[in-house]
Amino acid sequence: MTTTIQFPVSRIEGHAKVIVDISNGQVRSARFLAQEYRGFEQFLQGMPADQMPVIVPRICGVCSTSHHIAAVEALEDAYGVTPPDIAKKIRHLMMVGQLVQNQATSLFFFTMPDKLQATSIFGADENLGKETLGSISKKAMAIRKIGTELISLAGGQFIHPVKAVVGGVVSGIDRDAAAVMQEKIKKALPLACNLFDEYWKLTEKLAETVGHWEGDDPFYYMVAVDKHDPTLPVDYITMQRSDNSETVTFSAADYAEHLQFHRVQDSFSSKTSFNDLPIRANSLARMNLIENPGTPIATGYLERFRIEFGTPAHQILLFDLCRGIELINGLERANSLLSENLQEGEMNVPVTPRDGIGYGLVEAPRGPLIHNFHIKDGLIEKAGFVIPTVHNNFAIEQALTTMAKRYVSEDRIDLGLDKAMGWVVRAFDPCIACATH
Repeated sequence: MTTTIQFPVSRIEGHAKVIVDISNGQVRSARFLAQEYRGFEQFLQGMPADQMPVIVPRICGVCSTSHHIAAVEALEDAYGVTPPDIAKKIRHLMMVGQLVQNQATSLFFFTMPDKLQATSIFGADENLGKETLGSISKKAMAIRKIGTELISLAGGQFIHPVKAVVGGVVSGIDRDAAAVMQEKIKKALPLACNLFDEYWKLTEKLAETVGHWEGDDPFYYMVAVDKHDPTLPVDYITMQRSDNSETVTFSAADYAEHLQFHRVQDSFSSKTSFNDLPIRANSLARMNLIENPGTPIATGYLERFRIEFGTPAHQILLFDLCRGIELINGLERANSLLSENLQEGEMNVPVTPRDGIGYGLVEAPRGPLIHNFHIKDGLIEKAGFVIPTVHNNFAIEQALTTMAKRYVSEDRIDLGLDKAMGWVVRAFDPCIACATH
């Protein structure tokens, strides 16, 4: 007899569900299915190419900065344009702001309620009282606000930034405004460390209860960052097998030669694999493959992480801790970038649009994001988006299946299965809005 159980998943970006198939008391599979369709690859056909940096951020209100920068870089690649160094630094700051905003949201609003056995972070405030963590929600919102303000400062506005243009940026960052932002960061950093320390303790308690959610099957990690600065993108993708036996690099333009794409009949999101094995992008991949974060406090956290969990560390539960390290690293990195003169100098270079093919690659909070535009007569003939959540989909299902087997036996299905499926999905921090095109 086969039983199918469906679980809607909350506290993620977009709408998805988990389906667990059980036969004679044994878990056959667990599937992660996207339930919404965005379709940007279709309706962008025929659009003016120069409008892409403004249109594609609408793919997602959370990931809009990554799409904004990736679209600009894809057009620059097609036009043969190299932006000035100061423009690259301002774009870097924009992406750091998004990292802070996203990791704070994922850590404290999406997954911390799981650690506190609460339905929301606001409910956790009521349950715990001020004796434990004070007002968790107020602290979390204050830290997240730093990220949104950084995006606004560097990108012109928080949701759907506009300051990156083909050839550079439209303007620099006022020195006085930068100094004000630095003061805010300096006040927020101890608060973020305090909240992350508590989050670490809660994670360890949860691990004692449910284990580390790890299977034995091989997979590949995937990143596109500098090994001494995980907030700084590079122009190539690195794939590393989970047992460290193989490392492969390739450019964004060559992604189709290296990644296998799999369509899913009952989901609006496809999947990718590498050498026919699952892929893990996102925070744990970055913390495993870099040498160090390049900032003092985050480096201290990563050293502690590696002492406690080893390197590479594969447990699914550790994605969340790595996001905390990246949150601290992002705050430190933003403070450093704002110390530079980002107000004066060449902000952009002349651009002559031309037809052709362009690729843009950025490391979004969830992993490598690729934009690919085919331009003819100044219009988009074909658009392609390779999304981090698509890379993670096989790994999500692999982890869901491993976890489900702990809650299902021949004579019963543990009522905790519902919560456990949510824990696993939120560990990967998927974005369904981005993944369905």
